Amino acid sequence: MTRRQELLLGMLGAAAAFGVCEAVARAGIVRRSYLPPASDVLARAARLAGDPAFLDGLGVTLRAWALGLGLACAIAVPLGLLLGAVPVVEAAARAVIEFLRPLPSVALIPLVSLLLGSGTGTEVTLIAYASLWPVLFNTVYGLGETDPLAKDTLRAFGFGRLAVLRRVELPATAPFIAAGVRISAAVALILAVATEILSGFGQGLGIFIAQAETATDGTRDVLAGVVWAGGLGLVINGVLVGAERRLLAWAQEPPDMPGRLRQGARR
Repeated sequence: MTRRQELLLGMLGAAAAFGVCEAVARAGIVRRSYLPPASDVLARAARLAGDPAFLDGLGVTLRAWALGLGLACAIAVPLGLLLGAVPVVEAAARAVIEFLRPLPSVALIPLVSLLLGSGTGTEVTLIAYASLWPVLFNTVYGLGETDPLAKDTLRAFGFGRLAVLRRVELPATAPFIAAGVRISAAVALILAVATEILSGFGQGLGIFIAQAETATDGTRDVLAGVVWAGGLGLVINGVLVGAERRLLAWAQEPPDMPGRLRQGARR
């Protein structure tokens, strides 16, 4: 399937979901106070683009997202390289990692708030904690998938451990790290909005959703905030996928040959 076909199918799916929500709301199957028409929600989301207060809060959320994701990558990549390159360290740290990994970040909000207080520090810490694991495990896994023959070849020519890491292991691990960053970017955005919703004060997209939830007729604003959150996720993923394809073009699989060429090659 080509990229254009994927885009068309994605747009078709979004249009179908929009049509179902619009029809259900207009037909009165669900009360409009519970499910406003999709057109009203999209119109409200579009009007929010001209609201300075909303945009300021959106900037706060994106800043916390970027700081948390950057901190997670700065910790996870070197730590993953260390764990993947030194089996003794990986065995020693395995129990601690397996203990910390299942802990939900949302459950740590009271503890982190008690230690760091309310504000960006708490949000960034929780985002970094949740975003750490996909990058860490992808780095370790990618390092383990490095071609041993390539490493042995460089060692046979007298290259040291750091040279092998820089010339073979890092390039081979880069696609795995990029995939981990894309997963962590979505996790970071979820944690940024969820932390703001649960905290209930300050600025941010989650604060807008939480305040709209308490309003008398705030369902439309809540859904408009959700639309903005989903749109941000799509944009962030698209940017990361484009950067990955551009920077790691050498790691992409070659396109499939047309059917006739494949058949000819088999013959």
